[in-house]
Amino acid sequence: MNTSMTEDLFDALLAGIDYWESSINKGWQADDIKGSFSHDRWAILKECGLTGLLNSSAAGGLGLDAVQAARFLVHFGELCHDGGLGFALCTHLCSTCLPVERFGSARLRASHLAKFISGERIGAHAITEAESGSDAFAMQTTAVRDGEGWRLNGSKIFVSNGPIADYVVVYACTDRTRGTLGGFSTFLVDTQSEGVLVGPAGHKMGLKTSPLSDLYLTDVYIPDEYLLGKPGMGFAIMDFVMKWEVLCVFACQVGEMKRRLAQCLAQAKTRMQFGEPIGKNQAISHRLVNMHLQVETAHYWLMRAAESLHHGKNAAADLAAAKLIISESNVATALDAVTLFGGSGYMAEMGIEKQLRDAVGGVIYSGTSDIQRNRLAAMLGL
Repeated sequence: MNTSMTEDLFDALLAGIDYWESSINKGWQADDIKGSFSHDRWAILKECGLTGLLNSSAAGGLGLDAVQAARFLVHFGELCHDGGLGFALCTHLCSTCLPVERFGSARLRASHLAKFISGERIGAHAITEAESGSDAFAMQTTAVRDGEGWRLNGSKIFVSNGPIADYVVVYACTDRTRGTLGGFSTFLVDTQSEGVLVGPAGHKMGLKTSPLSDLYLTDVYIPDEYLLGKPGMGFAIMDFVMKWEVLCVFACQVGEMKRRLAQCLAQAKTRMQFGEPIGKNQAISHRLVNMHLQVETAHYWLMRAAESLHHGKNAAADLAAAKLIISESNVATALDAVTLFGGSGYMAEMGIEKQLRDAVGGVIYSGTSDIQRNRLAAMLGL
């Protein structure tokens, strides 16, 4: 979809985000403690053009391809201490910006796409339901034909960006007799529409600056122009969206792991115990070697998945492996970091324990670790 940004422009983009580093990280700890999304930091992302990172240059975006997006978001994750901000950005990009450009009608793109790309409007998507979980297409939310549009009824849970979203991409059953491949459709829903109720932000373990909520839909009328793609394309659209979501979200995690390794190495070289740096202790040095290998392995699988997606290959196996390896390595290295920093790592002021809290969610969202192993097992013919 995108024409790749030239390397010179890409380098300029990296330099530009470096310039904003102190502003992006200002006040993040206080916001994490309060569980508060920062509109000020979102404004910086808008000013840098990052809210249109993946959209084509023709549509007004930055036009990064999959490989460039992975490289940039690794850098962003390394630079930005507010993991929730990166998660909210990736949700916006993958849930709404990409599918509206790829699958939206000409009229829908003309009226909404530019505002999503600019970040003036924030997007989210609503997939999960209380009784479906990992079995996404067991969803009970329905969309029924009503004249020149549709009536949506149902409820969704764990809607990332829900409390701050202007529009939500909703997946609903339109013809259960056609099964998963043809029975579900995708709609862009204005959160201010009659019959739409966005629940309050939920309290969660990590990524606290990226709010989520429930979503309730009661006889919500959706004009035909707000249908993404054609009726029955819900599975194809979700597959497209989830591939990009895995790539982007876990690229940020690789960046966070790189920053964590640098923090741990600095601590091991400067913290003195028994008259020498703790890094001289073999137990510590071996743990850091393992952390280094986990970071490098995670980065390898991320870029392998990005290359597969960029070149139009069947990227399912590479993305499943990347998601599994990155998410589990992120938890493992975050726990090692807390241990290495000791009591100070356990205290919120250091920002180390927050990395562990943020990391845990990664083994659940975008397909649990068990789901990824099931996919890989199936690809191995098991």
